[in-house]
Amino acid sequence: MSSTAFDTNGAFSWTELLTSDVAGARRFYGSLLGWTFEDMDSGSTPYTIIRAGEHNVGGLMAIPPAAKGMAPAWGAYVTVDDVDKLTARVAGLGGKVLAQPRDIPGVGRFAVIQDPQGAAISLITYEAK
Repeated sequence: MSSTAFDTNGAFSWTELLTSDVAGARRFYGSLLGWTFEDMDSGSTPYTIIRAGEHNVGGLMAIPPAAKGMAPAWGAYVTVDDVDKLTARVAGLGGKVLAQPRDIPGVGRFAVIQDPQGAAISLITYEAK
């Protein structure tokens, strides 16, 4: 069985753009990088998968109401074996938990943390497929 970024602890496995203009982002990155896009039914929040050739490489979505006022930004996800266990260690290492662990149905469980210098990153444990 070959290993991928989705099942390798510590690997960067997904990137995501939160933006104030989803349609504009699609036009810009589609023209610039040749990306194609596929809308996904994710329940209440519209989500778009970013494809480079035949590979799903990331996603984009509108900035959620809970983050109103934030500037559009790219974020990265790192695969971890147990998001709850690692999130519990963040404060003791000088960081902050910005979003407590929660489920993404059909995908896995994630949290958003901030390191002691202020950089944010998302941790994710993918569902077994």
